[in-house]
Amino acid sequence: MGGFPDSLSFGIADAIDAAVDYLANNLSWLFDAIVTGLSAMLNAAEWVLFFIPWWAILLLIAIGGYLATKKIVPSIIYGAMFFVIGLFGYWELMVYTLSIVLVAVLLSLLVGLPYGVLMSENERVRKASTMVLDAMQTMPSWVYLIPAVSFFGMGRVPAVLATMIYALPPVVRLTCHAILEVDRETVEAAQAFGSTKFQALFQVKIPQAAATIMAGINQTTMMAVAMVVTASMIGARSLGTEVLLAINRLEVGRGFEAGISIVFIAIVIDRISQGAAKSFQRRSGKEG
Repeated sequence: MGGFPDSLSFGIADAIDAAVDYLANNLSWLFDAIVTGLSAMLNAAEWVLFFIPWWAILLLIAIGGYLATKKIVPSIIYGAMFFVIGLFGYWELMVYTLSIVLVAVLLSLLVGLPYGVLMSENERVRKASTMVLDAMQTMPSWVYLIPAVSFFGMGRVPAVLATMIYALPPVVRLTCHAILEVDRETVEAAQAFGSTKFQALFQVKIPQAAATIMAGINQTTMMAVAMVVTASMIGARSLGTEVLLAINRLEVGRGFEAGISIVFIAIVIDRISQGAAKSFQRRSGKEG
């Protein structure tokens, strides 16, 4: 009596599989074009990072850390963190990891920022998107790998797309929230002086919301770093690959080195992006 009756059953797995097979077979030309475009972006990012000398990258990180914190000691520590990654022998894998993160974050921002603005300006879109964003944020990250592999095969491109989708919700939500929280009196004053709806949006709302939007970019970037480790399961060469190999071979030391390297990357990106967000906040406060 306590069990669910076997006669009552309904599933959507077969329908979803059929839809995926249909799209994979009939839109292969589109998926091939996406693979070509994203591969070119990844190759360009890797070329730039490999072209820059290692010591120049460390210097750029230290400079970025100083601009973010206005302190010398933290900026030296951030550069030292990447130096330690090189000492571990993971400099090349670090470049591959950063390439995937940079391209995924770029795509997330290209999609997320405009969509967040649209949500803030359109109540119907906002209500319809809220449930989708909730589902995207609660869905296990491994689930995103399945359709990515189904449409694009194994490798870097599906890893970028899965990372982009996983990291997208924060920047969408915080962009929408930031614009909605802009003081109405400020917007009404701008409109009273003859500003159009678009002028009020781009000259008043977005500048006033810049600090919170930057916080959303920071969260999206951090989620992308976390997802890259999971994406290594589908053949994307990165530091996550070393973590998986260490798990399979029970090599604790190897796993610790790769894991701490990922932590170092996350810390540096987080601190520098937080510094940029605080800088926007100070500027908006002065302008206000």
